[in-house]
Amino acid sequence: MSLPVAVVAGLHSAARTAAVDRLLADVPGSVVLHHDLATAAAGTVVRTVRDRHGVLSAAKTPLVNDCACCALREDLVPELRRLAEAGTTRLAIVELWDSVEPKAMAEVIASGGLTVTSVITAVDPALVLPYLGNGDDLAEAGLAAAATDRRTVADTFARQLEYAPVLAVADSPEAGDEDRELLVQLHPTARRVPIGGRPQPPAPTGPRAQSPAPIGTTAQPPASLAHAALTGFDAEAAAAAQHPACALLPQEADGHGVSTLVWHRRRPFHPERLYAALEDLTCAAARSRGRLWLAERPDTLLHWDAAGGALCVESAGPWLAALPDAAWAMVPPVRRAAAALDWHPAHGDRCNHLVFTSPGLDRDGLTRLLESCLLTDAEYATGRDSWRKLPPAFDTLLEA
Repeated sequence: MSLPVAVVAGLHSAARTAAVDRLLADVPGSVVLHHDLATAAAGTVVRTVRDRHGVLSAAKTPLVNDCACCALREDLVPELRRLAEAGTTRLAIVELWDSVEPKAMAEVIASGGLTVTSVITAVDPALVLPYLGNGDDLAEAGLAAAATDRRTVADTFARQLEYAPVLAVADSPEAGDEDRELLVQLHPTARRVPIGGRPQPPAPTGPRAQSPAPIGTTAQPPASLAHAALTGFDAEAAAAAQHPACALLPQEADGHGVSTLVWHRRRPFHPERLYAALEDLTCAAARSRGRLWLAERPDTLLHWDAAGGALCVESAGPWLAALPDAAWAMVPPVRRAAAALDWHPAHGDRCNHLVFTSPGLDRDGLTRLLESCLLTDAEYATGRDSWRKLPPAFDTLLEA
């Protein structure tokens, strides 16, 4: 269907509303669909459709399997199809409720035969660090999307931020250079569009890349949020960019008191020493992510994801090097390409690749701690069969 659909997400509700209102003002004939999950406890989800002049329609949708997000999925695509068939809407803006993550909804919309032209996360720079540091469960904050929702504010915000190729950045008087630099380093490839202003280009790449000019001082030609909302979006490519095996992780950076450390080693961790250091490593940075290679699990790629003082370590399947040659044809090309860039003659794509971003990051101390968790030269020399016999310190964490 030819109806363009822009998804706007974000826990920063004031910034999200400002971004949606900007799109309504700048794109004539646009409408906004919003499913309010705040009433889910009463067994319903409230859907509203509005344009720049006000509410066009409102309806209550019953929960599906006691799941508010399931109800959203069941109701959203039919409503978008109705708008597409009517042929009077130039842009459908799907404003997601606070804690709904854009990845799932973009994929639902695309699988429904509709055209997602952009995914935008609205951000208040002054709130980036407070939200990344908030380890509260969404339920405690009244933001859970279902009774079984066990996500935290920090990890939900991090995924909303890192998935979107476009960030709508609120003009926040409380935000300083450190706040804006943190936003740049967390998602350096994002297109940052000031709400009501013009965008910053992606940050330059390379070791110790410096942050771009402050918002509003870029030398690029002006472009609006409306332009960014219609430029196009590839849901498959976006999902691949988030997969632990081929994630587009930030590069080294320093600026305005914020640092990003990229730690890449081709030697596995000793499971007991790493486990003993987990608390210190998790609290060392506002955000850390990447992939792990544990000596006693040499064939399993582990995903490291930490924010808000909480850490999730989970299996992301086998390393490509652990698969038989016949299975490679079933692996997505982007995964094979990522492995080829990181291939080692002895270990294949196995490696430790972790990225830590934070104000006041202790680079040297963090590096020393990580190095101390690797296999020693003597342990490494014993070989993979011997490594498998090391104590399985992560069993309980991985089974949780």
